Amino acid sequence: MNILLWHVHGSWTTAFVQGPHTYLVPVTPDRGPDGLGRARTFPWPDSVVEKTPAELRHAPVDLVVLQRPHEAELAERWLGGRRPGRDVPAVYLEHNAPDGDVPHTRHPCADRDDLLLVHVTHFNRLFWDSGGTRTEVIEHGIVDPGHQYTGRLARAAVVTNEPVRRGRTVGTDLLPALAEAAPLDVFGMRTDGLAAHLGLPPDRCRTADLPQAELHEAMAQRRFYLHPVRWTSLGLSLLEAMHLGMPVVALATTEAAEAVLPGTGTLSNRPETLAQAARTYLEDPEAAAEDGARARQAALERYGLKRFLHDWERVLTEVSA
Repeated sequence: MNILLWHVHGSWTTAFVQGPHTYLVPVTPDRGPDGLGRARTFPWPDSVVEKTPAELRHAPVDLVVLQRPHEAELAERWLGGRRPGRDVPAVYLEHNAPDGDVPHTRHPCADRDDLLLVHVTHFNRLFWDSGGTRTEVIEHGIVDPGHQYTGRLARAAVVTNEPVRRGRTVGTDLLPALAEAAPLDVFGMRTDGLAAHLGLPPDRCRTADLPQAELHEAMAQRRFYLHPVRWTSLGLSLLEAMHLGMPVVALATTEAAEAVLPGTGTLSNRPETLAQAARTYLEDPEAAAEDGARARQAALERYGLKRFLHDWERVLTEVSA
């Protein structure tokens, strides 16, 4: 099939485009949010083809994957009047947990009979009010980066974008207390100035924004992965850390309890419990490596790429029919 989708979520799309189809990704001269085109820091196959809005007007499109509310109107305009869900089969993929008056949060696609709403976690499907729209859950899949864990650096790896702006949502306010237990290396976009913002000495909170391949190598050198996020769908960086063989110290919120099994790390909603787990891993590298190996096995079993692509192939075949 020729599948139209926007480049919205680089990590998720990297897994999705490993399938057997041709993936049409809009590109605009400014490469803005609606026309990013192919990824520059993720390895995408040649089956991902950039298309300008003009080229899309007459392009054969078998299915549209929508990911943001405004994309339905955009697709209809760029596809020359073909309406997703009516003239072209469509799936709406919801990446995020609801934000607002939770749990009374109505989904933008609620009560639609012309498309399938796909959630990436069971938590999301539970908390979004989708009305009568038919829903599915297809859990994340990860392109396996391999067991790279060394844990040679007695520091914690944290991956988050824009921690200053996003604040409590991603647990930025919890970092000072956790940094007392273990020095932090925070990776992600717009992390500059985080240590000063938190009033931490530079060595207790270092930051960097790295391409994915370099990021995985850097993460795997840290002793454990710290996931202080209060409210998220299910961070792909958490699942990538587990694939790398890293033990996890995480808040027991949203879908994390489904991913981080006993023996793979520590889950708790008590910051002091997370701080103690951090100290334990710093003092006992062997225990960290053993928990990390179990974390990798658990992630491979539940969030492997083969299962992910199989689930999507079933849904795409059904919707396109």
